[in-house]
Amino acid sequence: MPLLARSVLTPLHIDVRRGAVADLAAILSDGRISAGGDVAVVVGPGQGERIAELIRPSLRSADVFTVAGGTLDAADDLGAKLRTRSYDAVVGIGGGKTIDVAKYAATRRGLPMVSVATSLANDGIASPVASLITEGLKGSYGVHIPIAVIVDLDFVEAGPERHNRAGVGDVVSNISALADWELARRVRGERVDGLAASLSRAGAEAVLNHPGDMSDDGFVTVLADALISSGLAMAIEGTSRPCSGGCHEIMHAIDALFPGTASHGELAGLGALFCTYLRGDERRFVEMTACLTRHGLPRLPAEVELTDDQFVEAVQFAPATRPDRYTILEHLAMSATETRERLADYAGALRDHIG
Repeated sequence: MPLLARSVLTPLHIDVRRGAVADLAAILSDGRISAGGDVAVVVGPGQGERIAELIRPSLRSADVFTVAGGTLDAADDLGAKLRTRSYDAVVGIGGGKTIDVAKYAATRRGLPMVSVATSLANDGIASPVASLITEGLKGSYGVHIPIAVIVDLDFVEAGPERHNRAGVGDVVSNISALADWELARRVRGERVDGLAASLSRAGAEAVLNHPGDMSDDGFVTVLADALISSGLAMAIEGTSRPCSGGCHEIMHAIDALFPGTASHGELAGLGALFCTYLRGDERRFVEMTACLTRHGLPRLPAEVELTDDQFVEAVQFAPATRPDRYTILEHLAMSATETRERLADYAGALRDHIG
């Protein structure tokens, strides 16, 4: 993956709490973001439009654009609209697809971007990566991280619970990604940035060991902070390496071969658990199994409506999704037969731990 944009490493403002959206207009009028409220507000279908209506009276010179689909074409179309007048900043309000479109268009236009997340499905809310679909395949594009990040727990709570739970899988997958990064250091001499690794690990450990669930404000706040920390870890490193390893290779392979199977975070968590088993790390395997089980996230291919043969096909294809990345999958270089055997052993290990 190419180096990501690193001109801004820390957002000016991070706000995770109930009622955070009420202060959005004041945040946008901060002279470092917009002196006169000349902002482009980008919303997706659903809660984004409601938030835009709440702030519209305070930002009379703002324009609201609705986007859908999370495609590169949508991002390019938004970029063209941003060129029609002078804006101080772009505000992306919604889920991951909407925010990724806004991040990409803002970066290409050279404008600061404010991220207002209405779901916690993945770490895209503050990351220097925009995942966009082009010609049926999802690609990752380097962008500037948001200049401010706002997560209003009231709006998160009102969204689909499954989307928010998926964020748990994305954060927990950092544990596997970091193990892959360390493997690459040992085998290939790859440099590991300690600060980026620490940020990635701290958030993952906090979520992994927290006893709460999505009904607990304390847990939801920890999850939101962990997703933001993941974004900062990637910005510091300049690549997605601190949060993306074999787990995400499997996720990208499933997206390419069997699109629409499950969400980013659900597949990342499943891929991380499988890769952790391949590594032989029983302690982490037990911890991750317990966490994914507690949050109702998939652990087996059948739980994302994949057959074992389809999952084996995805694992075989996975290294091709990130040719420059060295993970447990490249290290083991398993044949299809070996992958099928390891998958059967993995399923047996899961049965032993979850009954």
